[in-house]
Amino acid sequence: MLGAILFSLAGAAAIGPLADRGEFNLDTPIGIIFSITMGLAFLFMGLLPGPKTQALELLWGSILTVTTTDLWLLAVVTIIVTGLVVMFFKEIQAVIFHREMARAVGIPADAIFYSILFLTGATVTASLRSIGGLLIFNLILNPAAAAYQLTYSLKRMFFLAALFGVLSCWAGLGVSYILDVPSGAAIVLTSAVIFVLATIFSPKRKVKQWQENE
Repeated sequence: MLGAILFSLAGAAAIGPLADRGEFNLDTPIGIIFSITMGLAFLFMGLLPGPKTQALELLWGSILTVTTTDLWLLAVVTIIVTGLVVMFFKEIQAVIFHREMARAVGIPADAIFYSILFLTGATVTASLRSIGGLLIFNLILNPAAAAYQLTYSLKRMFFLAALFGVLSCWAGLGVSYILDVPSGAAIVLTSAVIFVLATIFSPKRKVKQWQENE
């Protein structure tokens, strides 16, 4: 787990310079780092002697393998992420809106930006055991994307994203229990269904259609 934390933080540290120096959209370096880490994961698994059950659990996730230590790690990461978002919400909002403008008015934009990346890396690591490395990216993205469809307020977006994430977990666990399927996959697919429903009923989509008709 310590190695996973260090590797996740290193990956997060690499995303920022790739985005800045390569003048990429942030999605591009994230995809590059994700593909590299997945390639390394399968490479290391191929080099492991004997059964690879524990390694596969980190890729696919299993709620039954979560230990007390994992729960404490999740709790600590949750408290840190929530606390920092509440304390620095205005600064985060400014950096998300326009990093150069935030820097111009005296906000430590680069520090805020890299802190967001590091916290994302810590979140990924804390969720490895329960969700798995292959699926956690989707669980981080889907609730946020669903929340984005339903509001123009960043504060409401954060709240809805958290709500959809919790709802995806509980509903996914219920589906996993009833259908006897892997919990991580059920949780992620549930979050995808929530995203589809949010897109269907999105007021932004209706506004866009109205503008196109005009």
